[in-house]
Amino acid sequence: MLPRAVKDRLRPLKKLADFQRLPAAAKAAVRRDRDGLDAVADPGIDATVAAALDWLGQAQDNSATRDGGVARHYSLVSGWSASYPETTGYIVPTMIEQGRLRNDPALLERARRMLDWLVSIQFPDGGFQGGTIGQEPRVPVTFNTGQILLGLAAGVAEFGDAYRPAMTRAADWLAGSQDEDGCWRRFPTPFASRNDKSYETHVAWGLLEAARLDPSRTWGDAALAQVRWAVGRQQPNGWMADCCLEEPHQPLTHTLGYALRGILEAWRFSRDPAFLEAGTKLAEGLLGCLDERGTGRLPGRLNAGWKPAVDWVCLTGSVQIAHCWLLLYQDTGDARWLEAAKRVNGFVRRTVAVEGPTDTRGGVQGSFPVDGDYGTFEYLNWAAKFFIDSNELERKLTAR
Repeated sequence: MLPRAVKDRLRPLKKLADFQRLPAAAKAAVRRDRDGLDAVADPGIDATVAAALDWLGQAQDNSATRDGGVARHYSLVSGWSASYPETTGYIVPTMIEQGRLRNDPALLERARRMLDWLVSIQFPDGGFQGGTIGQEPRVPVTFNTGQILLGLAAGVAEFGDAYRPAMTRAADWLAGSQDEDGCWRRFPTPFASRNDKSYETHVAWGLLEAARLDPSRTWGDAALAQVRWAVGRQQPNGWMADCCLEEPHQPLTHTLGYALRGILEAWRFSRDPAFLEAGTKLAEGLLGCLDERGTGRLPGRLNAGWKPAVDWVCLTGSVQIAHCWLLLYQDTGDARWLEAAKRVNGFVRRTVAVEGPTDTRGGVQGSFPVDGDYGTFEYLNWAAKFFIDSNELERKLTAR
């Protein structure tokens, strides 16, 4: 085994060799991103949201499994992936909202196809699998079920009771598998570390949406119990412990964004001021991490002192957090949240191509630059979903 000092000296050579083996499109994307965004104009909300919607349609139509679900990603190295149940679930509400806003029946039909596929793969007890379709082991997972529940609840609200049995089974399964302290521990994903996950407030949000449709159930109580447990993990500076898939000491902005959204949704559901206080503390910590030059750049991983842990941006986490800041602006009228969200959304818009090959046009990269360590060389379906949602809310608020 080579000594560490030797490995460190050889690392640049290995990186160069890895680069040379990449396909031409991946090399071109690396060069483009390494040039930075200073000379790149913002294409604007209208053009980028329309392109991202088209890209999600491409992801559904070109999924390697051709089943009605949405491909997890398009890779510059390996092409289109299989469908991803978890994120297909929460893409459904985006398709429904955009279909209604645009008076576009085709988008609503896409949502139906997604829902029909999800119902067809639900386990009899109500849970849903982790990972992409066909990935092993195929076992029910708390987090994935909660994300799909968001889609099922949106399906019931839009299309009626055809999707209610599946929604009820999923919500009952989640509420019934919760530990006494509110945490979910019995059905972790096999594709991440097994420690507690405070970002499963995003699962609680799924239960809250179901509870809005059927207040007679105890789903809302179960959801709020989990969020109270998660808020108990919060540090005085707003930091959330146990808030990452694999690296809780330096979590992704993606999972911090999940945690923040779930806390804010608990506030909106219950009007308990403790949730607004906790959400504001977390949002304030994230606000302090924005690039001081006003570029809208947010580091992709952060440490407990709210300092950057990496030099790349997780674009998914950026737009999730921007969306949460916009929600806070709606609820409080504090213009700081609006201005910060506009900067972040603008940064991400400048990374989205509105022209070029259909496989990447309108797609949102996992990382900026594209060879960063989250979704490396991939355009992620959930990145496009959160991008559309955040920019749509920005459009709505600034139009006022």
